[in-house]
Amino acid sequence: MLHLRVIAPVDRSTEVVDLLSAEAGVTHLAVLPGAARQPPGDLILCDVVRESADRVLRELQRIGVDTSGGIAADDVELTISASADRAAEKAPGSGADAVVWDEIAAKTGEQTELSGTYLVLLVVATMIAGIGVLLDQPILIVGAMVVGPEFGPLAALCVALWRRRLDGIGKSVQALTVGFLAAMVATVLSTWALTAAGLVNEEMLLAARPLTDFIWRPDALSWVVGLLAGVAGMLSLTSKKSGSLVGVLISVTTVPAAANVAVAAAYGVWDEAGGSALQLVINLSAIVLAGLLTLLVQQAWWWNLARRTRRPAAG
Repeated sequence: MLHLRVIAPVDRSTEVVDLLSAEAGVTHLAVLPGAARQPPGDLILCDVVRESADRVLRELQRIGVDTSGGIAADDVELTISASADRAAEKAPGSGADAVVWDEIAAKTGEQTELSGTYLVLLVVATMIAGIGVLLDQPILIVGAMVVGPEFGPLAALCVALWRRRLDGIGKSVQALTVGFLAAMVATVLSTWALTAAGLVNEEMLLAARPLTDFIWRPDALSWVVGLLAGVAGMLSLTSKKSGSLVGVLISVTTVPAAANVAVAAAYGVWDEAGGSALQLVINLSAIVLAGLLTLLVQQAWWWNLARRTRRPAAG
């Protein structure tokens, strides 16, 4: 359930209240006339079940509340109310599967920033994975996957492509490109430093690595894993499941491949570097494609559900 705070100009307040009153998924409606000061207007509060939230937000924007007033939404973690239970029963679909497109756009928009924290996390993850590659240690690969933050920009890219937002596409591509390049350069340098210190050597890369050699040998399963990771990642975002855990699944197909590119390049093993680079490209493209297809299916599902359960017009 979402808690909405709507500031409506006085001349639009009645229309907003009527709209919210007619929506089966809205409850706990309260109106505070003249309470808003910036911008001026009436403050309207309500709770709306997630399966109705997207339609309510879309209708509020249709009548111009976002430009002449304001709309804010927060998650409600606990609601003890028979009225809320009735609203959930009347609303179509399941709240666990509900998609609130404005919420997704806002959430992923925050993930496109090329911040220092994002760069440091991606660099550290790739360096850890590079050591894991040389030692043939899956536990280090898993550790790198936990640290890797690239799930955010990948999800943001899918949403930006879906909504045809060129600025979001550019920022996401920039975050991914700069992030991975910086991470691989740092891993090349760290590999040289560790080699100079006598901690690792080229023989470790050339030796049989049965536990991690899948990272640089792309095949049909690489594409399948990338697709599955993209579906899981997008569903975790849209359905508010555990994004951090699914981020690990995303990283299994990206950070280790980038790390292997860097380590192989550091030692001049270009065939392995090329295989890892191809693995990375396959995985990234599969994740984005799967994310877009997931958004398509979800939107088609909810549009169809909305048509079949269209609420009767007021009056």
